Amino acid sequence: MRVLALLLVAFSGCGYHVAGHADLMPKTIKTIAVPAFGNPTTRFEIARMLPEDVTREFISRTRYQIISDPTQADAVLKGAVTNYAAYPTVVDPVSGRATGVQVIVNLQITLTERATGKVLYQRSSFEFRERYTISINPQAYFDESGTAMARVSKDASRSIVTAILENF
Repeated sequence: MRVLALLLVAFSGCGYHVAGHADLMPKTIKTIAVPAFGNPTTRFEIARMLPEDVTREFISRTRYQIISDPTQADAVLKGAVTNYAAYPTVVDPVSGRATGVQVIVNLQITLTERATGKVLYQRSSFEFRERYTISINPQAYFDESGTAMARVSKDASRSIVTAILENF
């Protein structure tokens, strides 16, 4: 019986938690603002989607209230798309046209406590990749780059919120 009690005490403080569900942010943070992301690239869609997707992730996974006014928030999450690149990965040997593309998006993220100016989380280079295909048949052509950007935005948002909550 003592062994069982000893094991229970030992394992109760092991710090085990499910990844992506810890909350290591200061308890004073109750509201977060997620303003528009900066974007010097020519690909505007990703910077437009990211704040919306990050907001959805925070709402669905955390207790924080997301507000629109950064001057009223306890913390402000600023982001920027620092680079966008698309490279052909598969080429049709007959036509010489690309049939597969790899997209690489780099982000910079900073979460700051508004009252003190303390940086709670910062990552200067988040990299996300996504592949999509291009039809070589002009009649069946469908531009999948927009859906690839949506997938990058959702993946990036999950990773950003997880990283902030886990404080990595």
